[in-house]
Amino acid sequence: MQAKKRYLLVSVGAGLLFLIYLWGLQIGEFQQQPYQYHQFPQYPLYHQYHQQEYQYYRQSKEVYYQPQPLPQRNPSRPPRHWPESTKLLEPYLEGGEQEEDTPQLHHQHTSPRERRAIRDNIYKNKRCRMETCFDFARCQSGFKVYIYPQQRGSEISETYKKILTSIEESRFHTTDPLRACLFILAVDTLDRDQLSVQYVQNIRSRIQNLPTWNDGRNHLIFNLYSGTWPDYTEDLGFEDHPLKGGGIGYLTLNDAPPSRKYQLVFKGKRYLTGIGSETRNALYHIHNGEDIILLTTCKHGKDWEKHKDSRCDRDNEDYSKFDYQELLHNSTFCLVPRGRRLGSFRFLEALQAACIPVILSNGWELPFSEVIDWRKAAIIGDERLLLQVPSITRSVGHDRILALRQQTQFLWDAYFSSIAKIVLTTLEIIQDRVDSLTSRNRLLWNSLPGGLYALPQYSTDAAQFPFYYALLGNSPSQQFTTVIHMVTPLQSQISPVVKLIIAVAKSKFCAQIVVLWNCDKPLPPRNKWPSTSVPLTVIEGQTKTMSSRFFPHDAIITDAVLSLDEDSVLSTNEVDFAFTVWQSFPERIVGYPARSHYWDSSRSRWGYTSKWTNEYSMVLTGAAFYHRYYHYLFTHYIPASLLTMVDRMANCEDILMNFLVSAVTKQPPIKVTQKKQYKETMMTQGSKVSSRWADPDHFAQRQSCMNAFSHWLGFMPLVHSQMRLDPVLFRDQVSILRKKYRDIERL
Repeated sequence: MQAKKRYLLVSVGAGLLFLIYLWGLQIGEFQQQPYQYHQFPQYPLYHQYHQQEYQYYRQSKEVYYQPQPLPQRNPSRPPRHWPESTKLLEPYLEGGEQEEDTPQLHHQHTSPRERRAIRDNIYKNKRCRMETCFDFARCQSGFKVYIYPQQRGSEISETYKKILTSIEESRFHTTDPLRACLFILAVDTLDRDQLSVQYVQNIRSRIQNLPTWNDGRNHLIFNLYSGTWPDYTEDLGFEDHPLKGGGIGYLTLNDAPPSRKYQLVFKGKRYLTGIGSETRNALYHIHNGEDIILLTTCKHGKDWEKHKDSRCDRDNEDYSKFDYQELLHNSTFCLVPRGRRLGSFRFLEALQAACIPVILSNGWELPFSEVIDWRKAAIIGDERLLLQVPSITRSVGHDRILALRQQTQFLWDAYFSSIAKIVLTTLEIIQDRVDSLTSRNRLLWNSLPGGLYALPQYSTDAAQFPFYYALLGNSPSQQFTTVIHMVTPLQSQISPVVKLIIAVAKSKFCAQIVVLWNCDKPLPPRNKWPSTSVPLTVIEGQTKTMSSRFFPHDAIITDAVLSLDEDSVLSTNEVDFAFTVWQSFPERIVGYPARSHYWDSSRSRWGYTSKWTNEYSMVLTGAAFYHRYYHYLFTHYIPASLLTMVDRMANCEDILMNFLVSAVTKQPPIKVTQKKQYKETMMTQGSKVSSRWADPDHFAQRQSCMNAFSHWLGFMPLVHSQMRLDPVLFRDQVSILRKKYRDIERL
C-alpha cells in the first residue's frame, strides 16, 4: 500500500511539472507576439438625439483597442500628434452607423464587470471632445442655429419636419450661416435602417457638398438610431409625439398616501433570443398576479413560433387579460426593463402617467442626465438584482412616493411633452456647454419651472429668480421701481401722468420712477416734470415700439416693477396695498385691471372679453406689479416674430406678458381690490392711448392675439381665477380709523 501511494504521488507530481512546462511555453510565445491595435470607425464630435433612449449625449472620436498585451514604450519613438482635422463623419456617411451596435451582440452574455471593463477601455483614450474639436469662435457673437436649405428632390419625414419647425420658431434660429454657432442638416438622418422606406440614399455626397460642412464641426445630427432588422425593428412610438404643447400629466391626487391599485406593473414583449432576453425572461419570478403584474408575450415577429418555449402559451394568455393603459394609470411603479435597446418609449409613458419608473437597464444613460437628477423621479435598479425589486418598491415611504410622482410630472411637462421641448432642451444644453461661465446649475434644471424658463444670461444664481424664493427661503427686496409708459406729449402740470407720478412717489416702498418716453414729440425739459422725493429718470426709446416697454433697462434695480400706463389713476394707498400683496406672490402678476379668455366653440378659437365678472385670467400691465426678470424673459425668450406682430399693431403686449408669466408659473395672476374707475377713466381720456379702447379694431386685434400666442406655445397657458384680495376690514361696517388703507374705500 505504501508503495502504491508513493507511485501515485510521483505520477501526480510529474504531471503537474509537465503542465507547468507547457504553460511556460505558451506564455513565452504570447509575449513574443507583436502588439496590435485596430482602429475602429472613428466618430465625430456631433450631438445625437438617440430616439429610442430619449437622451442627449456627446459621442466623441475614439480608438477601440483589442485586448492585446500592452507594448513596451520605445524611448526613441517620437510622440504621436493627432491631426487637427480628420474625416470626422466618414463612418457615418459610409453607413458605418449601422454597425455601431454590433459590439453589443458580442457582449450580451458577458458579466456586468466585463462590460464595464470593455466600456472603460473604449472611452479611456478619447482624443476629440467638445473642448478640443468644437469651433467656439463661431459662437462669440451669440448662440445661433442655422438650418441648411432643403435640397431638391429630398423627402423629409413628419418627425424630422417637427424638429426643423421647432428650431425655426425658436429664438436661436438664424437665416445667416455666417452668424451661426450650430448647423442643422436639412437631410433627414432620423432613420438609418437600409430596409426602411425613410432611409436616405447617398447621404455622404449630399452632406459633403454643403458649403460649411467642415468635416462635421459644429453640426448637430438628430438620429432615431432605428438600427437594422431583425434586432431593432420595434416601433419607437415617436411619430405621434406632438410638435408643441403635448399631453398633460395625469397626477390628480396630491394627498399622501397616493394610493393606487397596483404596486408594480409591466406589459411588453419577451425576447426568446438575442439582445434583451435575459431580464424580461426572468420577470415571471416576481409576478404575483395581485399587486405586481408583470406581463410578457412571445407573440411578435414572423418566426416567434419557431423559438417559443414552454411558458409562451401561458404568457400570451395572461397578456391579453389586462389593458396596458389601465395598468399604467393605476400603478405606483412601472417597470422599465431593457429590451432590444437600452431604452424604451414606455419610459416617457410612465412619466406622463405619474407612474414612477423602475429602471432595469445597466449602462443606459438616461435622457438629459447631464442636467436632470433622475434620482428625484425614478428608481434606478440593477438588472442583476431583479428579485429585490418588489422589496425595494415596498420600502419607499408615502411621502417619498408623492415627491417622486410630482417630479415625474414636472420633468414630463418641462422637457418631454412635445418635440419642441425636447429639441429646445437639447439646444439649451449645448448652449450651456458653449458658454460654461453662464450655464445653469442643477437646481435650475430640476425645480419648477425648469431650465427652459430660467435663462442663465440673466443670472446663474437661483436666488435672483422669483420662482425660487420660497424654495430657498428668500424674499424679494422691500422696494419697487415704477415704470410709466408714455406715448403722448406732456401737456401741463395738471396732466394725469403728473398726478400719477406724484401719487406713486409718496409710497414708502417706491425707490425710483422711470418714465419710458416713446412719444414722437421731443423730450420735455426737466423743469416740466414734477418734483418728487424719489429719483425720476426719463429714458427715451430708440425704437419707440410697444414691446420696448418691457425692455430690461439697467436703470431698474429693484426686484419689483410697478408697470403703469400714463393714464392710470391710482392712489398711494392702492399702490402700497398692491405691493404688499405682491411680496407674498413675487412670481405672479398682481394688479387691478382684469380681463378673461374663453373658448368660442362656434368659431373654434379663443376669445377675449373685458366684461366685469367674478372670473378673470389676466391682469393688464397698465397697473400691475411683477418681477423684473419677466422684462428679460419677455425680451430674450419670446420669438422676434411675435414681438414684431405686437409692434406692428401697437397692441397686445400686455396679453403677451400674461401668457408668458402664466406659462412659467402655471398659475393665474392675482387681482386686488376692485377698481371699476380704471375702465371708465381710460375710455374718457382724450389721449391717443385712451382712444384705443374705444376703437373696435383694437378689440378685434386682441382676439387675434389670443390665438396667435396660444399657437406659439402650443397650448393655452392662462388659468381662470375667482380670487380677489382686499385689505383687512375692507368695506366692513367698522370705524374707518381701524382700517389701514382708508383711502381705498373712498374711491
